[in-house]
Amino acid sequence: MTGERTRLTALYAALLVLSGATLIGVVYLLVRQGINGQIGKAVTQVISASDAAAYRPGHAVPMFPANPQQPGDTSVLSPDQFVNSAAQAALGRLLTVSLLTLVAFVLLSVVLAWWLAGRVLRPVDVITETARRLSGSNLDRRIALDAPPGELKRLADTFDAMLGRIEQLVTAQSRFAANAAHELRTPLALQRAAAEIGLAGEPDAERVRAIRQKLIELSDDSARTIEGLLTLARAEQGLDAPEPVALHALAAAAALAAETEAEERGIALALDLRPLPVDGDPVLLTRLLHNLLANALRYNHRDGEVTLSTAPDGTLTVSNTGPEVPAASVPRLFEPFHRLQPRRHSPTEGVGLGLALVASIARAHGARLAAEANPGGGLTVRVMFHVKH
Repeated sequence: MTGERTRLTALYAALLVLSGATLIGVVYLLVRQGINGQIGKAVTQVISASDAAAYRPGHAVPMFPANPQQPGDTSVLSPDQFVNSAAQAALGRLLTVSLLTLVAFVLLSVVLAWWLAGRVLRPVDVITETARRLSGSNLDRRIALDAPPGELKRLADTFDAMLGRIEQLVTAQSRFAANAAHELRTPLALQRAAAEIGLAGEPDAERVRAIRQKLIELSDDSARTIEGLLTLARAEQGLDAPEPVALHALAAAAALAAETEAEERGIALALDLRPLPVDGDPVLLTRLLHNLLANALRYNHRDGEVTLSTAPDGTLTVSNTGPEVPAASVPRLFEPFHRLQPRRHSPTEGVGLGLALVASIARAHGARLAAEANPGGGLTVRVMFHVKH
């Protein structure tokens, strides 16, 4: 900070000194150009008033002593000589005073420039100190710069907004890690309990078969969780080589794959698929569609309905009937492992990553995600892609 302050001081002082020197030079030149004429005019007026008849150009007039400070000096000057002498004396005096003023101005400029540079850089110093003291445990600190609107105020506010986003990201990552550890630990604990308790002693064949089936289900549950985590990690890395994808065709294929489950649950599947070409990863987009449809089918009721639509403006919409969804809980549905109801560990239950994967895949494709609770129950999810026209 001292180096920047010194450089700013030198810059400000140099500009002020240059401005002062230029001003003095301009004043000196202007005075020099006009002083002879002004003094000559004044002398002519004096001569005209005192003895206009006695004055002739080129003749000496005994009213201009050559050296008025030396008594007895009887030599005289012509009016032109007197004008030149007076002008030289005035210019010399002006130059001396101007140089002394310039020296004082230089000193004052350095002091003022040093003070001004400190005032200007003080918010930067505050930002630097705040950034230096930040760590994972105090991301709630903010600069909260109290300053008038300007570039540095916007910089401080931008830094505070960035800290807010980082705090949310770190909090979400910490919550994700804790939830992931819990989700992976639970099946392992159940497997251990099933093996230790269910197979204790000399179990009969039926009991062994039941424990075996339970262990297989828990293993499948762990595999789905790990697969979901890997897909989430892949989506968070972004797209390496996006390619043209007909999203409406992928939506039709995903709806066809979900027809069996929809029939088993007694849910009507309505489609309104209009052409929607996007650039993206077809594998991730297929997973996005599958997760949206699976979520809409599983959190529904018998004789319910699921609507899937695509529009040329880039909007993919999935809406369903179902239980009431509190409006305050809608944003949290897209967080990993968040559920509206406690987990039952049933074979058809998801692992809590479905909508989190939807949000991550949407971000990877530069799409906006919006969700709202439907009146009477259910949820509407819109994924808005950027479409080139």
